[in-house]
Amino acid sequence: MKDATKAMSNVTLSKKQREELLRALKARFEKNMDRHQGLEWAKVQARLDANAEKLWALCEMERTGGEPDVVDHNKKTGEYIFYDCSAETPKGRRSLCYDREALESRKENKPKDNAMDMATAMGIELLTEEQYRNLQNLGEFDTKTSSWLHTPSKIRELGGALFCDRRFDTVFVYHNGAESYFAARGFRGSLRV
Repeated sequence: MKDATKAMSNVTLSKKQREELLRALKARFEKNMDRHQGLEWAKVQARLDANAEKLWALCEMERTGGEPDVVDHNKKTGEYIFYDCSAETPKGRRSLCYDREALESRKENKPKDNAMDMATAMGIELLTEEQYRNLQNLGEFDTKTSSWLHTPSKIRELGGALFCDRRFDTVFVYHNGAESYFAARGFRGSLRV
């Protein structure tokens, strides 16, 4: 992840792209204060201004339909944590198997990409199960779709991968072969700024 962020530090947004992104992030932040009670947009923007290399990753989250928003603040490091907060798994990140190994193992009908490589290319990380459950405490997400999760290595070594969704007002964690992919399954990411 650090390598991907470092590689993207050379990627800059135009002034117009930056302004549009900040306008969208601010509007979403103000519309959804229940996700980040006690936090102030001015401090978030100051952190974004000081870490401009992270704007590209947020722009990619936005471009692919993730609707990133602040969900937490680490007081020790000063970092603000953004998650994809779209109602359903981001549209621009669906029909993906879990990782490159899974993609390469498919003999036919390969998906266009895989979740782990796409997240790395975007400069973000897949949500863990704990992060996904925290997100679900902020609203109702993935009631019609599902999202791949960062899978523990023990499960992945056995060929599986985890995904979650919300059905019957309950968050469910499931497993699938990592090579599987579905039109309604994508992934949600997180970014620390």
